[in-house]
Amino acid sequence: MITTERLRLRRLQLDDAPFILEQVNDPSWLEQIGDRGVHNLDDARGFLRDGPLASYSQHGFGLYLIEQAEDGAPVGLCGLLQRDWLDDVDVGYALMPAYRGRGYAREAVRAVIEHARQDLGRQRVAAFTSPGNVASIGVLESLGFRFQREVRLPGKDQQEDNLVKLFALS
Repeated sequence: MITTERLRLRRLQLDDAPFILEQVNDPSWLEQIGDRGVHNLDDARGFLRDGPLASYSQHGFGLYLIEQAEDGAPVGLCGLLQRDWLDDVDVGYALMPAYRGRGYAREAVRAVIEHARQDLGRQRVAAFTSPGNVASIGVLESLGFRFQREVRLPGKDQQEDNLVKLFALS
């Protein structure tokens, strides 16, 4: 578990499927990250098994559930991803609407970067964001990430909407 003054970040488990169903169907997630085909609790459990839980087994890290420290309320997701086509780990995050604008994303990302460096020995961390996601770009830049280049995500067709901005923190 990763802790900050206001947050706890813990490994996801299958019991978190109801939250995952809500998170990945949030309109902002769908717009900024994309539809993951999670439309019921069975899909959410599959998302967990094939995504975060598999990543914990394979890499020792993955996406974590962000909870408020004071009451355990689920706030969103934040963690590290290892993509086959990228040498660096990248940090991903998303918050539920009620928790945006409180500094939670910055706090969670900062804690995950510290975890990557201190516990995993990863000095360089990447991050991706949609070109129009001004809030996310602001979070990354406030933490010292610098824009590297635009990249087209592998495995997707050549539509313009799969073009993302790559940031890095060294």
